[in-house]
Amino acid sequence: MPARELTGFIEEEEREPRRRRAPWGVIALALLTGLALIRNGSGEFDVGPPQPATAAAPDIRHTPLPSAMGLQSVSRSVPDRIRIPVIQVDAPVTPVGVDPDGWVAAPPPEDPNLAGWFNGAVTPGEDGTSVVVGHVDNKAGPAVFYGLGALQKGNRVEIDRQDGTTAVFEVYGVEVFQKDDFPGDRVYGSKGTPELRVITCGGGYTKQTGYQGNVVVFARLVEVR
Repeated sequence: MPARELTGFIEEEEREPRRRRAPWGVIALALLTGLALIRNGSGEFDVGPPQPATAAAPDIRHTPLPSAMGLQSVSRSVPDRIRIPVIQVDAPVTPVGVDPDGWVAAPPPEDPNLAGWFNGAVTPGEDGTSVVVGHVDNKAGPAVFYGLGALQKGNRVEIDRQDGTTAVFEVYGVEVFQKDDFPGDRVYGSKGTPELRVITCGGGYTKQTGYQGNVVVFARLVEVR
């Protein structure tokens, strides 16, 4: 998809209110294509990254969490940092947009402790689905989201925002999807409430094709502090 079709993407917070956001269907297609660029890990360790357990799959009914009921969304503010205490993630977040070919750009692979927030979607804590991506490994070893597949329902993901607030999300599902059969609408579609997706590569690995899928964490806003 040519980058010129995505001119509604917001790249700077101070320019955001007056710029039209691209339709979610366009964003989903771009992400589905671009996330293949994340699966460039070495895959050459004695023990591969953990994969989601069947019990971690999200409830397809998307029943609201009791702790999330009545929680109000917050205004737009670019994320600065992501923390996932249970898997010892504490990493800066950089905005990522689309490359010249119209694909979602991944964070620089040479920095293993860096995540990317897709700036064509909402910021974490706004109504809608925000998306944070990161590498599972690089040539030197495990990277920021190496342990993502080990998350379980009820774990927390904390996002520090530029306005000084922290949006706290509770995991309600973790799944791995084949890259050739990625359910874009299910993963990225808005539920009308503040949601977060954290994504890295996963599934099987071969030297010829890299990782065969993507690990996706589904989470909902449960606290703002």
